[in-house]
Amino acid sequence: MRSRMLSAVIALFFVFAFVAPLLAADPASKGNPQTLCPVMGGKIDKKVYADYQGKRVYFCCSSCREDFKKDPEKYIKKLEDQGVAIEKAPDAK
Repeated sequence: MRSRMLSAVIALFFVFAFVAPLLAADPASKGNPQTLCPVMGGKIDKKVYADYQGKRVYFCCSSCREDFKKDPEKYIKKLEDQGVAIEKAPDAK
């Protein structure tokens, strides 16, 4: 009986040790980092981006950036629907 109780306590310790950090994580950090262009689906180039309403979106090429600017909400929604955590744009100075 005592060893069962000890096993249960140890099991609970490990559950809390691994689950608590996940629960305490910043909700904005949930999701996957952006790796693909929302327009063409190619691998992103971190030098090619657009900032929109405090968010930074990366693209594979400059023509995709221009397409994004025509309808940014469409591409933001596409990224969010894919579970992408969109980076915050640095504050303008």
